[in-house]
Amino acid sequence: MVDTPLLRVHDLAVRHDGEELFTPAGASFQVRRGEVVLLLGPSGSGKSTLALALNGLIPQAVPAEVQGSVSVMGLDAASTPVAQLSTRVGMVFQDPDAQLVTGTVLDEVAFGPENLRLPVAEVLGRTETALRRVGLWDRRAENPDALSGGGRQRLAIAAALALGSPVLVLDEPTANLDPQGVEEVYAALADIVASGDRAVVLVEHNLDQAVGFVDRVVVLDAAGRTIADGPAGDILRTRAAELQELGVWLPTSTLAALKLRRAGYPLDPLPLTPAELRAALEAAPAPAAPAPAAAERRGFGRAEDVAPAAALVSAASPRLGGAPLIAVRGLTLRRGRAEVLHDVSLDVRAGEFVAIVGANGAGKTSLLHAIAGIGRPPRGTVRIGGDDITRLRPAEIASRIGFVFQNPEHQFVAHTVRDELAYGLAHAPDADARVADILDRFGLAARADVHPFLLSGGQKRRLSVGTALIAGAPVLALDEPTFGQDRARADELLELLAALNADGTTVLVVTHDMQLVTEYAMRTIVLAEGRVVADAPTADVFADGDLVAAAGLRVPPLCDALRGLTRHPELEGIARLAELPAGPPSAAGAPA
Repeated sequence: MVDTPLLRVHDLAVRHDGEELFTPAGASFQVRRGEVVLLLGPSGSGKSTLALALNGLIPQAVPAEVQGSVSVMGLDAASTPVAQLSTRVGMVFQDPDAQLVTGTVLDEVAFGPENLRLPVAEVLGRTETALRRVGLWDRRAENPDALSGGGRQRLAIAAALALGSPVLVLDEPTANLDPQGVEEVYAALADIVASGDRAVVLVEHNLDQAVGFVDRVVVLDAAGRTIADGPAGDILRTRAAELQELGVWLPTSTLAALKLRRAGYPLDPLPLTPAELRAALEAAPAPAAPAPAAAERRGFGRAEDVAPAAALVSAASPRLGGAPLIAVRGLTLRRGRAEVLHDVSLDVRAGEFVAIVGANGAGKTSLLHAIAGIGRPPRGTVRIGGDDITRLRPAEIASRIGFVFQNPEHQFVAHTVRDELAYGLAHAPDADARVADILDRFGLAARADVHPFLLSGGQKRRLSVGTALIAGAPVLALDEPTFGQDRARADELLELLAALNADGTTVLVVTHDMQLVTEYAMRTIVLAEGRVVADAPTADVFADGDLVAAAGLRVPPLCDALRGLTRHPELEGIARLAELPAGPPSAAGAPA
């Protein structure tokens, strides 16, 4: 029997209305039953556009010129009705809010099977199975709006699973999930494809978890042309340097190995996971001149010297000097009938770079919103510069705190990218120069006259960050700032935040990316069920494995790979890629 592909994409090129360029501009690949295909490419290469073409939404619902072809189980995706294609291709959008339409979690998942006119018993059976797979069965009676961003992401995945489509297309399905949730989602998807009857097409930036789930990798260049297609291990190992240069994400362990190779550590083949990196280093001989010991370079104690978890909640943790710039006292917040923050108190001093982490639903975004004056808490106070934030006018708040929402579209108000950036600078004499600087810095100059809603997901995120930066507020509060970004753009953004922080800007970041936290945050606040369970220097927080696990988090990949390393003591305990030796050992006497 011939193994006929479920999906054929041949020389696909898409040009949206009003655009000059096709993105993608020549994508070709096939997907067979039982395969998990990862689609990689830099931001703006057309990955999300390609995903929408696989189920006919482009060009049938989203007007665009389409060249080439997409065939789904023998049906032409451009002309076959979307309703008919939906039984063959299930879709999870980059923004889950774009596909949630009903009033309860249960109804949302049942909606698809009901529209297929399946028997009631089968509809309910599929719904329960899908909700249990993503951990939402106990919340089936709730309104989707009551879920966290990660909860809504799980719900969208459950709705797609319940359709039972042979092809499942997921666009950044784990971007809003905590580390434990990522593991659970990939476990559920692995079960789905294990039978060999279904296939998954995955657009994903977080490769640390995805790499163990993916069979094949298809790589698009910046223009959206297919430049690589093959087994995941082969592509990621043999073309890692090329992919890094292109600006796509690689697993943290692979990035670390590339840097260590340049420093003289013989690592061949390149590792993809923390376990592979640890094993490769334990088997590798030492370079001629090893780097200085990690503890000496980092300036803080080893794990065994760190205080236990109970001691990590302390208002007296080491801070920058001076009175707090932000003071939160007794903050209690409700969403409907649920209390999402319970008597939270903390200080942030000027010049700190603080990460707020925790499992989905822990209250991270709610806390960040309260600090930024978005919504009035029922009890407690938030003061910035000594002033109660609820007594400040919106313009005064914006001049003190630049805020970036988890969903970029929630903050767009103008009709062009240029006007969006200029919106808050109406009376600034240097407004044009500041707008031009942000457009250039964030790679948006060519999109200056485009409507913000027509940008790619990564471009929308860059614009949202740019609108927060341009006013020059002394505090920046960002909710998942690297969501939808390719590696190159994420690096640029984070280095920009680090530079602003070095110049005195206070930075608050909510993120699920634990490696990002260890790379940039000097202090980490851990929330669990609406309460602060740890508030301490970042290194101390992640040195406590029990605390990290209890909070539903995971030790960052590099910590996981290098902790307990015996053959190369100079690397043991390193948490940041920046701390790895960067060049030949003879020239690497200092950290990179």
